Amino acid sequence: MDVKSRNYLLMNRQALEKDIKTSYIMDRMISDEVLTLQEEERVKQQNTQKERAAMLINIILTKDNNSYRSFYNALLHEGYSDLAALLQDGIPAISSGNRKSSMDGMTSHVKTILCEGGVPQRPVVFVTRPELVDAIKQKLCCLGSDPGWVTVYGMAGCGKTVLTAEALRDHHLLEGTFRKTCYFPGGVHWVSVGKQDKAGLLIKLQNLCSRLEHDSTLSQRPPLNIEEAKDRLRLLMLRKYHRSLLILDDVWDSWVLKAFDNQCQVLITSRDRSVTDAVAGNKYEVHVESGLAHEKGLEILSLFVNMKIPELPEQANCLVRECKGSPLVISLIGALLRDFPSRWEYYLKQLQNKQFKRIRKSSSYDYEALDEAMSISVDQLNDNYKDYYKDLSILPKDVKVPTKVLCILWDMETEEVEDILQEFVNKSLLFCDRNGKSFHYYLHDLQLDFLTEKNRNQLQELHKNIVNQYKKYYKLNTPVPSQEDCMYWYNFLAYHMAGANMQKELHDLMFSLDWIKAKTELVGPAHLIHEYVEYSSILDQKDSAVRENFQEFLSLNGHLLGRQPFPDIIQLGLCQPETSEVYQQAKLHAQRETGAFYLEWINKTSLKNLYRLVVRPHRDAVYHACFSKDRQRIASCGADKTLQVFKAESGERLLEISAHDDEILCCAFSADGEFVATCSADKKVKIWNSRTGQCRRVYEEHSEQVNCCQFNNRSGQYLLATCSNDTFIKIWDLNKKYCRNTMMGHENSVNHCRFSPDDEYVASCSTDGTVKLWGVRSANELKSIEIKDFFKNADEQTDDVEVLVKCCSWSRNGDMILVVAKNKLLLFGVKTWDLLTQVIMSHHSTIQYCDFCPDDELVAVALSHCSVELWNIKSLSKVAYCRGHMSWVHCVTFSPDGSLFLTSSDDQTIRIWETKKVCKSSDAVLKSELDVVFHNDEVTILAIYNQKHLQLIDGNTDSVVIQTGAQESPISCCCLSEDLKFAAFGQESGTIKVLQLLDGKVLKSREAYKTSVQRCQFTSDYQTLISSAHDSVIQVWNWQLDECVLLRGHKEAIKDFRLLENSKLLSWSFDGTVKVWNITTGNIEKDFACHGGTVLSCAVSPDGSKFSSTSADKTAKIWSFQSPSVLHELKGHEACVRCCTFSRNNKLLATGDDKGEIRIWDMLTGALVHSCSPVTVDEGEPTHGGWVTDLSFSPDSKILVSSGGYLKWWNVNTGESLQTFYTNGTNLKSIRVSPNFKVYVTVDNLGILYVLRKM
Repeated sequence: MDVKSRNYLLMNRQALEKDIKTSYIMDRMISDEVLTLQEEERVKQQNTQKERAAMLINIILTKDNNSYRSFYNALLHEGYSDLAALLQDGIPAISSGNRKSSMDGMTSHVKTILCEGGVPQRPVVFVTRPELVDAIKQKLCCLGSDPGWVTVYGMAGCGKTVLTAEALRDHHLLEGTFRKTCYFPGGVHWVSVGKQDKAGLLIKLQNLCSRLEHDSTLSQRPPLNIEEAKDRLRLLMLRKYHRSLLILDDVWDSWVLKAFDNQCQVLITSRDRSVTDAVAGNKYEVHVESGLAHEKGLEILSLFVNMKIPELPEQANCLVRECKGSPLVISLIGALLRDFPSRWEYYLKQLQNKQFKRIRKSSSYDYEALDEAMSISVDQLNDNYKDYYKDLSILPKDVKVPTKVLCILWDMETEEVEDILQEFVNKSLLFCDRNGKSFHYYLHDLQLDFLTEKNRNQLQELHKNIVNQYKKYYKLNTPVPSQEDCMYWYNFLAYHMAGANMQKELHDLMFSLDWIKAKTELVGPAHLIHEYVEYSSILDQKDSAVRENFQEFLSLNGHLLGRQPFPDIIQLGLCQPETSEVYQQAKLHAQRETGAFYLEWINKTSLKNLYRLVVRPHRDAVYHACFSKDRQRIASCGADKTLQVFKAESGERLLEISAHDDEILCCAFSADGEFVATCSADKKVKIWNSRTGQCRRVYEEHSEQVNCCQFNNRSGQYLLATCSNDTFIKIWDLNKKYCRNTMMGHENSVNHCRFSPDDEYVASCSTDGTVKLWGVRSANELKSIEIKDFFKNADEQTDDVEVLVKCCSWSRNGDMILVVAKNKLLLFGVKTWDLLTQVIMSHHSTIQYCDFCPDDELVAVALSHCSVELWNIKSLSKVAYCRGHMSWVHCVTFSPDGSLFLTSSDDQTIRIWETKKVCKSSDAVLKSELDVVFHNDEVTILAIYNQKHLQLIDGNTDSVVIQTGAQESPISCCCLSEDLKFAAFGQESGTIKVLQLLDGKVLKSREAYKTSVQRCQFTSDYQTLISSAHDSVIQVWNWQLDECVLLRGHKEAIKDFRLLENSKLLSWSFDGTVKVWNITTGNIEKDFACHGGTVLSCAVSPDGSKFSSTSADKTAKIWSFQSPSVLHELKGHEACVRCCTFSRNNKLLATGDDKGEIRIWDMLTGALVHSCSPVTVDEGEPTHGGWVTDLSFSPDSKILVSSGGYLKWWNVNTGESLQTFYTNGTNLKSIRVSPNFKVYVTVDNLGILYVLRKM
């Protein structure tokens, strides 16, 4: 309220108190929305009419100009015209003028917008600074309707927040008139940011999304990561709050702005003027001076003590000087003087003489004023309130705490807690953020530092108290997301337990699968992994093994725990080693849950996890990743056009930058870790500050995509080498804007380049088939090697096939250089350029990348078939085979000390491996083609081992019963006789063999085909073997009599076949037909022209009367063996229908397609019963992890199991998922199921065998 208006109220107070009756006057003021119902109640509680009038005037004196006007108008309307006349000359002007308070004339609509947007209310005592308020409004108007940033910057405590909030009270900005446009018709949304780590920022984003979605009809779960939150916020601002203003209050770090960089209009307050350097768009600035003018300081004091400035005692000037113009400090002192108006001299002496211990030295805050004022303010609290305020010492920094948390801490009702906290707020000892109905409280970080230092010896007890109060309130339960305090406990309960050194409680919490499940569903796994690392000293006091079990569990499954739908954490836990505490807990959970569907991986003992962390930082293929020199951080880039930097220990994201306009092909840390370089298909090279994400340089001299970037190895001088499809290698000095040297000589795209260890040379690899060596200083070509000369055919002639040299790597001492092309590793001596040695990989795979280990013995090689191999380059022996990725591996890089290496892949993951652990592993691999015999509880598996061996495996014990010797040609398929006496296998050479399992002896052999054998199966008497290959003929071979019947009739290759009763056989083919054969005579008995495209699968009904067919034409059909006409054509699939099966009750047919969808049909009518697919799927991820390849019903026809990217079990009656088993690899070709539906066997594309038993 204006001083003039205030003075008129004070001068005429006596007359007003004597005459007015308050009830009708308050009714009008409430309708004007300047008086609250609570304030009305306070007035009514007074005993006499005069006391009620006095209370009303006291309340009006604390309010704004609108209250004065409303009171004046109420007097007029209620017949007090003589009293109204006394106040008339004090009415503040409504016209804008030059210095109009922006609150004047604010409509109820604007008030609602500000309230709903969470804009802080004006302080009880407020002094306007119109020049600054007008400057902020002017910059906001400059934004117009375009995206952009307004930065209000200045030192902390200078009033940035209050001034920004005041500027927003101008109704022209939010409402508009017939002459003026409304600048922000979508409203305003205020977010108090503060100093944040990634977890804290995610909480802020979750709260903002929740606030913006408050009136949504659909309740959404909080976003699990910053990228998801950013996407949701972008959609909300685009669709629901178009042309609204987002205010980010107290921003400390530029990386925070990336989460809000959604092409919207943003105002930020910050101490750092350069905070918007990391974002694009129109930018405007308003500088707030660090101190108030002396007169403004006096005005604040005058309003607090309700005196005119000339009436202030002489100590006032000294107090303002001692407060050094800080609005925050002056407000603290003013609040004290309001309560104790005679203590001017006392407080002045306190400020002048009392020496407070410095919390920390910083140029960012005026410590001399703030610390001293803080201490004085706390000392004035009564003893009870001092204890409550001391309890706030253990609050986390920059966290707004819901009222409910403090209700639990103090065991009080909400209203009691709010009254206590309001006392602190009134004395400027605490801040309150009002978001709609909820109240959140927070301390300025200096206030918190002050409390922490003052109560240092009691912090452990204070932490212990809040933990005990939490336990008392929640007992054995955990908070649920609908509770306002939920996110606080999930983020900070472990922090309080660690602060209290409550080892047992911290153990019980951090080692609880219930807690892990609840927390990871809300915030993802990275924060939990960070807590395991942060609190390891407490968790490991008795035994580190349990903490390592849980940390490993989250580290290796984090990429699954971040996806939707959220995986069953109990099922994931059951896949851990049986000695793991995670497995023990998961098993207890599974046994307790009646009716739940869980699976034991009974042969998992043979599998060891060779990697220590799996992260999924990107939403598309990851092309490159590398360690920082200190091994603490990893940078990665890929097809999603982002650069990510995260902690190597936990995977916690440190930096995320939308760095380029096209795919980012490579990234590299500088030697000192200060910078990260990126290069892209957009032809640009960019240099980033690795801590802040600020872009330092953009180089645009390449004319085509830039394939590789590499920093020099020595700290001090920043040199960067880049190479491109434009055939050039360029050297850049980061201190200069332009290229230092360009190296010309390659005739085609340059794929890779690397500095020598001494930085004297650069090696480059090109699609032109050469490796070249260049001098860094001279940029001259020193040597060129024709790599294609090392690829000769049988006639010693160079192959005509183009030789793409993909990658090179230097030995640590620079004496050798490793080059990869096609499937060869070539090692050259640098001095002579002689070929020292070469390693030839499998002809099935291409080498994508290589890296020398710093020990100069090991070489890591990334292969196109999803794996990585480690070779000892001296002994030329393969020492490790690393499986885990589900798609092409693009990059492999050792850490600087060689103890770790990382791999990045098309499967969107980065895996960190321990070199020593990997080198001790086995490279046993099974092919996906296998046969299984179930007999009672025994499971016997015949599998193809390392391509040329057969293994007979006991599925219950995972022990190898028999292993054959190596065959001359790779084995392509195999089968078992039901009595386990015989086995048969087909080879890629076309040979079929039958062997005796007792001794492994080959009984019969037949050179049956000229192409690879695809399938073989014994008849029920085991005397005949039926087989097919990549041709159109099925062979029926009586191997005991050595007689063979050829089934000829298909016009194209056989897809598969199935034995029927009475010597009949069903076959289907690429020619679109299905045929029924008599295998004794070789005659076709029935011929069905089923589809126009390939028949991919067939199934026979349990009663043998019908069969189904599925095809690449996206249809399935049901046929009767008795009629050539189709019974039902089943349409609706959107991709190739790859598999089908009938239910055991002869009523249903299930079909699965290449989009991951499963459909269940009524067999009699052909009607669709259910469509089975997960409700939500992560962006870019197929519904079933890929094709649906196999299906099987349970005996009671109530459950369906499917294989694809992983295994899923479905409720047939509802179409809902019962369970998902995530295999280590993917692309499961089939699932073998026991007759009782309790055991399931499959092999993934990594060659890992899974024998699963239903619990």
